[in-house]
Amino acid sequence: MGSVAPMIFAGAMGAAQYQAQGKIGKYNQSVQNRNAQVLEGQATQIEQKAEFDVAQFQKQFRKLEGETTVALAKSGVELGTGSAYNIELSNAYEARLQENLIKYNSQVAANNKMEEANFARISGTIAKNEAKMAQISTVAQTGTSLLAMRNA
Repeated sequence: MGSVAPMIFAGAMGAAQYQAQGKIGKYNQSVQNRNAQVLEGQATQIEQKAEFDVAQFQKQFRKLEGETTVALAKSGVELGTGSAYNIELSNAYEARLQENLIKYNSQVAANNKMEEANFARISGTIAKNEAKMAQISTVAQTGTSLLAMRNA
């Protein structure tokens, strides 16, 4: 039988390594969860910016509509009929397309951020599970070392 001191030392080192691995796993998971929160915040900001962009576009569109109405009236075109009506209808249609495009693009970008957030959380769970596996390995190696010392 071997000396007890090396066995105690090996056991203490194994326990310290086990604790450190657990702390590292929890830390890595918390970092990834924080990254997920940041990404979710970015998704919200993208959606809010889209609302602002639509409001700005609508403001510019109303200004353009007013300028178009004045230009048509100055040229003697009767508003609400013929070409004037077609221009108004076409502009309204283009405005709706533009608003939908702004909303669609922002939704795609926000969804991408949410997907990144989900991936960050998954990465955090994987990091924690890897730490648990390392802990199991440490326990097994420490046990094997202690058995070998005992039998030596």
